[in-house]
Amino acid sequence: MTNGEWKMTNKPGFWTNKAVMITGASSGIGKGLATELAARGAKLGLLARRQNLLEEIVNAIRVRGGKATAFAADVRDADAMKAAAGQIRAELGPIDILIANAGVGTSGHIAQLDPIHAANVLSINVLGAANSVAAVVPQMIERGQGQLVAISSLAAYRGLPLSAAYCASKAAMSAYFESVRIDLRGTGVRVTVIHPGFIKTPLTAGREKHMPYLMELDDAVAKIVSAIEKGKKSVAFPWQLATVVRAGLWMPASMYDWLAARNSFRE
Repeated sequence: MTNGEWKMTNKPGFWTNKAVMITGASSGIGKGLATELAARGAKLGLLARRQNLLEEIVNAIRVRGGKATAFAADVRDADAMKAAAGQIRAELGPIDILIANAGVGTSGHIAQLDPIHAANVLSINVLGAANSVAAVVPQMIERGQGQLVAISSLAAYRGLPLSAAYCASKAAMSAYFESVRIDLRGTGVRVTVIHPGFIKTPLTAGREKHMPYLMELDDAVAKIVSAIEKGKKSVAFPWQLATVVRAGLWMPASMYDWLAARNSFRE
């Protein structure tokens, strides 16, 4: 439904009238989720740095009868994130679900790694997610309900070649939300961590390397939506690639290094 035409559903469901805040909503998974959730009746607060792209998405949603609003904000700016969350609450009501999706990738051999670039990846992917949580969780705890969703990656499980900063950021993000989930036990606020594999988005476009089990965006969005609805604590997909990655957790370092070095998915 995310890439084609859609219309608002008249059947009440999980998402009906829920206020959902999505970061990194201007493209890729964030845009796909925005379109899908709007069709399911959610009220959307969309955040990204590119205001023009957000406005296009919002206009498309409104034309079809959905409710959405856009905010240009950098997830690295804690004050800006709190301000945006406050505006969303003012326009849409209490935020029911946060989808911390904003993220960037990087590739390259460690010998050529620019520390400034690495810091940028870590700042957006990790601190940006932390700022997003801080902007919504106090009110969720006060209300005794809500859900925090982290869009992490299968790259969080073990280090991959040519991906040091990216893997580190996703590992940190997953661990961060796992700790948050434990802290929030008994508060009524749920936490779901999503670990996708390769998905057809601008982040993967143009790569020459073969990406195993590359998923269509619509299929990935469907799995993410289902995991949120079911309140899953952690989800990894596609199952074929997730099984291989999880097996790597049990491998001795020497065996893992040998296999990983021969299976780089980045140029």
